[in-house]
This record gives sequence, C-alpha cells and structure tokens, in this order.
Amino acid sequence: MISISTTVSFRIPRELKRRMDALSNVVNWSEEVRKFLERRVKELEQLKAIEELENLIKRLPKLPKGTATRYVRVDRDSY
Repeated sequence: MISISTTVSFRIPRELKRRMDALSNVVNWSEEVRKFLERRVKELEQLKAIEELENLIKRLPKLPKGTATRYVRVDRDSY
C-alpha cells in the first residue's frame, strides 16, 4: 500500500524547541510525534466506539429477570 503523507505544523514554546534541538542526536522527533499521534488517535477511536456501543446497549429493550439464566439452561440441556 502506498502511503501519501502530509505535513502538520504547530507551535511550541521556544525553550522547548531549544531543549529538543539539544537532544536531536538522540531522538528522532518526527518519529516520536508520529507514533504518539497514531497511539492517541487509536485510543480516541476506541473510546468513541465504546461510547457508541454503550449508547446502543442503553437503547436495547430490558429483558425480564431470569432470562439469561433460562437461556443458559436451555443451551446446556441441548447437549
């Protein structure tokens, strides 16, 4: 799969940039930021999916008490 990239820019404090520059021989900042963003986006997508599932579950009709137990017994007895 061919990946087309794009550039994202943002501002950081000058002092932070100076400190990053001092560590540039140790850290590939582009890769660090890219990995962080990938993890964060995945995390937020998962949270969104959980929220959507919770909303879906809330809309499901309530079952009478004991329904799950009855289904388990029927399933168990069918073997």
